[in-house]
Amino acid sequence: VAMTVRLDMINAASRARCLLGDSAALVAGFIGKQFNEDGGFKGRNGRSDLYYTVFGIEALLVLNAEIDCERIKTYLRQFGSGDELDFVHLTCLVRCWANISESQNVAVDSSLRDEILRDIETYRSADGGYSDSADARQGTAYASFLALGAYQDLRADMEDPAALADSLEALRTPDGAYSNDPTMKIGATPATAAALTILHYLDQPIEEESISWLLSQLHPKGGFVAVPVAGSYGIPDLLSTATALHALALAGASTNRITEKCLDFLDSLWSTEGAFCGSWADPAGDCEYTYYGLLSLGHLSEAEDPSKGVGE
Repeated sequence: VAMTVRLDMINAASRARCLLGDSAALVAGFIGKQFNEDGGFKGRNGRSDLYYTVFGIEALLVLNAEIDCERIKTYLRQFGSGDELDFVHLTCLVRCWANISESQNVAVDSSLRDEILRDIETYRSADGGYSDSADARQGTAYASFLALGAYQDLRADMEDPAALADSLEALRTPDGAYSNDPTMKIGATPATAAALTILHYLDQPIEEESISWLLSQLHPKGGFVAVPVAGSYGIPDLLSTATALHALALAGASTNRITEKCLDFLDSLWSTEGAFCGSWADPAGDCEYTYYGLLSLGHLSEAEDPSKGVGE
C-alpha cells in the first residue's frame, strides 16, 4: 500500500492506544457521542459537518472502534460530487469516502472520482500550487496540502507535481519556515508542517533549517506555538503540536528530548470525558482536537516508557 497523508496519520495516531490504556474506551465513547442521526459527526454548533466527520471517522479507525459505514455513506451521498462545497469541504468529502471505501474494501466510485478531480483542479493557482479560492495567482500551504492528500486518496496522479513543490518557494521565509500565503512574511507552525509534509511525499529534500525552525516553536511548558511572538511566547495549541510532531517524524527528526514536556502539555488538554481541547484558551473538546490529541500521543509514544499513561 502506498503511504499517503491520510494513512500515515492514521498509522501514527494508532500508536496512541498503548499510552491511553484504559482511557481508549473513554475516547471511543466521546467520539461515538459526536455521531449524529444523519450519519455525520458534530461540528462546533452540534450540526453535522464534513470537516469534523473526517476526524470522527479516523478517530474511530485509530481506536479500532466500530464504524457505522452505511449511515455515514447516507450522509456523504447527499453531497454528490461536492459541486456546492468550498475547497476545504470538497477535500474532506474525498477523505471521508476514502476512509469508508477502504473500510469496506471497495474503490471510490469512478464517476464520482473524476468529477471531484475536475472540481479540485479549478482551485489550482497560476504558480502550480492550490488555493481555497479559484483563479488565485499563488497557492497556500494548507490548500496545497489538502489537494495532495485528495489526489492520493483518489489514487490519481497530479499533473506537474514539480510545479506544486516549486510553488512552496514563494511561501518560504528567510529563516527556513513557511507562511500560509505569500503576503505573510512570518512563518507559522501549521503552514511549515504542511509544506514539509508536501515535500516529503514529493520526494523533495527537507532542509535542516526548516526542521530547526519547527523545533524552536516549542513552548517552555511543552506543546508548539502557532507563530513565533517576538521576545515572548504565545500559548501553545494542539493543532500546531500535532502537525509539528507529524512533520518532524516524516522528516526523520528526533523529538526524544521534548517528549516529556509535550506529554505534560497533552495532559493539560485532556478531559475525563475522553476528549482533548485545542488550547488552554479553548476548553471545549471536539472530534478534530481529539484526533490531533491521538496523533500527538502516537508520535510521543515512540519515545516513551509505556508504563506512563495519559490522564492517570
